[in-house]
Amino acid sequence: MTISSDMPFPAPGPKAELETGDVLSPRFGPDGLITAVTVDAEDNTVLMVAHMNSEALRLTVETGIAHYWSRSRQAIWKKGETSGNMQSVRELRIDCDQDCVLLKVTTAGDGANCHTGRRSCFYRAVTKGVDGRPRLETDKSDQPRFDPNTVYGSDS
Repeated sequence: MTISSDMPFPAPGPKAELETGDVLSPRFGPDGLITAVTVDAEDNTVLMVAHMNSEALRLTVETGIAHYWSRSRQAIWKKGETSGNMQSVRELRIDCDQDCVLLKVTTAGDGANCHTGRRSCFYRAVTKGVDGRPRLETDKSDQPRFDPNTVYGSDS
């Protein structure tokens, strides 16, 4: 599917069209972004949550490689361009009111999707400490697959 870069997506229509129609008309927020949830295409492990602007979504649809919008760098981010862990999109879904996308991907390279070198950005669980306060417990099965300082430099 090719989408014109001049007007990549039509403006969202009425509620019924958004929920049951066949036109992709994403509802980007006031900041121009839409939430993107990325899961493994094989086992549905949640790998990461990021954001896309219209151009990132268009590039993802056109190339089949996940592109996101980096809020910190204010730039398009082709996932894996630096690390080699590119995400090939196997399926792209949108939620009922078209304000969130779901990407089912396979990850190249060593399979890391997190900038910390881990497979998933969700490598810590919130638990209750002995004092009753919430604490974070690292999932020992998701160890870093690469050294972020080597791949991204010391500011990663």
